[in-house]
Amino acid sequence: MRFYSLTSDTMEPDRLAPDYRSAREIGVVRLGERIFYFRRYRKIYYIPYREIRRCFRRVMLVPARLCCGKGELSVENLVICGDKGELAQIQLPGERAGKALLEELKLRAPDADFGYWKKGMEAEEER
Repeated sequence: MRFYSLTSDTMEPDRLAPDYRSAREIGVVRLGERIFYFRRYRKIYYIPYREIRRCFRRVMLVPARLCCGKGELSVENLVICGDKGELAQIQLPGERAGKALLEELKLRAPDADFGYWKKGMEAEEER
């Protein structure tokens, strides 16, 4: 297995492999003891929980033609942000998986903020 860090904090693959195998799996995401992993194609990316600054669900509506007319399909994503902005946008299998993943991350990354903020909301809250 090849591991790729999305932050400046890199670790030895020998330490990551056992944690990855024993981690809880939700879709393409695995929640290790101290590290958040996700797969994309043949690569495994990781982010230590202490590097996560903000997490939120991003639901995108995709227009689709169905057999009996037009409609929209919702695509559930998890967005992970670090010090320098968005680190990853990860597509999830559904709404239930997204909510369960956020609840687990709240326990494992207690210093992170959860929920979406529009630009400028931080300045409004400080006033």
